Amino acid sequence: MQQPATLNAGASPLGRPEPGTIAICFVAAALESVRARGMDVAAMLEEVGIAPGLLDNPQARVSAWHYGKLWRLVAERLDDEFFGRDSRRMKAGSFAMLCHAVLPCRTLKSALERSLRFYGLVLDDISGVLTRNGREARITLIDRRPGTDRTFAHEVLLVLLHGVSCWLVNRRIPILRAQFGYPAPAHAGEYRIMFCTDLRFGEPATEIVFESHYLDLPVVQDERTVKEFLRTAPENILVKYKNGSSLTARIRRRLRQRLPGEVPDLASIAPEFNLTSATLRRRLSEEGSSYQEIKDQLRRDLAISYLSHSERSVMDIALELGFSERSAFHRAFRKWMGASPGEFRRGLKR
Repeated sequence: MQQPATLNAGASPLGRPEPGTIAICFVAAALESVRARGMDVAAMLEEVGIAPGLLDNPQARVSAWHYGKLWRLVAERLDDEFFGRDSRRMKAGSFAMLCHAVLPCRTLKSALERSLRFYGLVLDDISGVLTRNGREARITLIDRRPGTDRTFAHEVLLVLLHGVSCWLVNRRIPILRAQFGYPAPAHAGEYRIMFCTDLRFGEPATEIVFESHYLDLPVVQDERTVKEFLRTAPENILVKYKNGSSLTARIRRRLRQRLPGEVPDLASIAPEFNLTSATLRRRLSEEGSSYQEIKDQLRRDLAISYLSHSERSVMDIALELGFSERSAFHRAFRKWMGASPGEFRRGLKR
């Protein structure tokens, strides 16, 4: 069966300098409507190369490339690019139509307004408005059917709106703060990467706030570049436009440049950011992170990428990531994923 135009198979992730991974909770959320319709979830996961057993491990993650394949498959099987999270289906091809529809807009402001009108037409239960107040602009989501769990619906719509906006102006638009009209979910820590570090939950409405001058930027994409954008959606949105301005992200990029090789300790890397060790530790704590977490998460994401998309031996991967012994890498990977590197690789159906 031919893939929908919005969700054509993405390019291989090999060679990407900064691989991204997706928490298993988002895999489970994408499959809820599939499961509710009695479809074979395990078969679908195996079809896209995700081991079904990973759903049983709350700490598990999958590569953004694999998640993109699942996103496309779910959209195809349900004929719904909103994962069954609205009373009306967002039929396959809707996202591509949106991307083409905003290309003639001169500025991001007009493109965002057109995007929000589009979603207001194709969805029944959720819409959004754009407001500008001095130096700040905000996108606020409006629930037309309150009282239901809208967490995943809000996540998907905000990620799509922000990702397309960044693509249209060819730069990441930093989110100053984000608030959500529901309690903090168990995976709230993921929001620091998806959105920003200033997060607020249990608010009257869900919205993201950014500097208003971005609204005046010109739309620089065209009919030629939209084809490549759609070819690699949604993983290009999930990885390329994630929060990259935080100290956590900057340290992660610096450590990535050091590999293969020895990963420096906190005292050694702090001067590179013109900070003392104590200040670096405090700044990371304010962002809800730590230096050890950054090192572990970078190694975890790279390990998942190498095991998923290359034939490199486990020992080679261990050495690339700075582990002097294979056994140390095995222990770390089992802690991250609940399985050994070999078990994880055998569970993939590439």
